Amino acid sequence: MLQVMLDSLKGIPKEWVTIIIAALPVAELRGSIPVALSLGLSPVKAFILSIIGNSVIIIPTLFLLEPVSNALMRFKFFKRFFDWFFARTKANSDLIQKYEALGLMLFVAVPLPMTGAWSGCIAASLFRIKFRYAFPAIFLGVVIAGLIVMAVCLFGQGVWSFFLAK
Repeated sequence: MLQVMLDSLKGIPKEWVTIIIAALPVAELRGSIPVALSLGLSPVKAFILSIIGNSVIIIPTLFLLEPVSNALMRFKFFKRFFDWFFARTKANSDLIQKYEALGLMLFVAVPLPMTGAWSGCIAASLFRIKFRYAFPAIFLGVVIAGLIVMAVCLFGQGVWSFFLAK
């Protein structure tokens, strides 16, 4: 799937590819940082562009998720999708229920599937966390997740280089 995305983004500057991938709900920065590094961007540039791309969706999603999902849930297909997606997010968010904004930050900070900025916005909406707490918590979570993903990528490159050098 990632290759299909990359093929469709050919011809676009690699900086924009990084931002676009980071903004997508499936990849987020867990996908954009390794892609940016493989495209030859410096670690600092890859990190900053991935944070920008993953963060640009936070404010609109926090404000528009509920009204848009409510409007779309009138249609059977979307109702099934949103019911499934909201239930899955709720099932994975014990941390948020217990610690609210701090839990939301930790939930987003763990770079695993279904724990990024998109899921954090959904969880904030589901648990009615106010914007003034949700936005900084999700943003900080994105930064922490970015640091973790970058560390793993750089460590992996270092290990790979070590074994290739011998």
